[in-house]
Amino acid sequence: MSPEGDSGARPVARATPWRNVASRYGVLLVLLAIPVFFSLYVPSAYFTTGNFQTILSTQAVLVFLTLGLTMPLVVGEFDLSIGAQLGFSGTVLAVLTVNDHVSLGIAIAACLGTGLALGLVNAVVVVKLGVNSFITTLGTGTVLLGLTLEISGSTIISGVPQALVSAVNNTPVFGLSWAVFYAILLATVLWYVYEHTPLGRYMYFTGFGRDAARLSGVRVDAIRMGGLVFSAMIATVAGLLEVGTLGGSDPTAGPDFLLPAFAGAFLGATTIKLGRFNAWGSLLAVYLLQSGITGLEIVGLSGWVNQVFDGVALVLAVTFATLAARRAVEAS
Repeated sequence: MSPEGDSGARPVARATPWRNVASRYGVLLVLLAIPVFFSLYVPSAYFTTGNFQTILSTQAVLVFLTLGLTMPLVVGEFDLSIGAQLGFSGTVLAVLTVNDHVSLGIAIAACLGTGLALGLVNAVVVVKLGVNSFITTLGTGTVLLGLTLEISGSTIISGVPQALVSAVNNTPVFGLSWAVFYAILLATVLWYVYEHTPLGRYMYFTGFGRDAARLSGVRVDAIRMGGLVFSAMIATVAGLLEVGTLGGSDPTAGPDFLLPAFAGAFLGATTIKLGRFNAWGSLLAVYLLQSGITGLEIVGLSGWVNQVFDGVALVLAVTFATLAARRAVEAS
């Protein structure tokens, strides 16, 4: 027996408020240090209203895409086709409206149809046929990239309808484009779904353990399919926003969004909701990462720095997200 007064168990360290803050917001605080550093290092070029307005507006499409990516990640799947889908939908819109003189409404409907079709293909192959989502979406994304180059002739297509450009680029509040508010709206909707609806709980439950969720009566297959379908649909809308931002389509632009989107989603899982992919964490992570890239470009490290920064950020993001998920499990 244990001595009197000793239960034989090790005392459990009680988490202090500061420790809770560090655990939940530590990565966010580190990321915040990046814009603070550049604001002090090059204040005349970095710490300006115009620079922050530019960062917020130009990266809104990436935020939108990253938020969509959280949907398959929450249910335990990967979607590597999102970048290619973004580029494909934008190119389809530009080809239809500029080359074929199709009305903007019909062109948008056609793009949404292609997004739905891709999402269904991914969902059926992954869920119904049991093929790994990593392999499936890598393959469909590669096919889409080839089709994008084919229908565009590997050339940039400019001159899309001004109505789309105005709907994305106009700056109604604080000099921020409409795209920023679309991204905030999507983040709000996903936050509400994830945190305040039974569907959101079922999605997280499915991602944490399919077998346990299935035994509890959750329609696991339907939820997995929904995550992949809506991911493709949101990537399609992101492609339309990108075309509206640029005023045209670049058939090679899509793949450049893939790594930053994954980095933002995984880093987002290390803050706000520790160990969980979540909307607000993803939004903050994307903007803070891109503010770091902007600072490096201002000091003269342009071109190669984007790939290096995004690659390092992705590795660190996955590492931190894994550790955060482990801590969350241990604490529960």
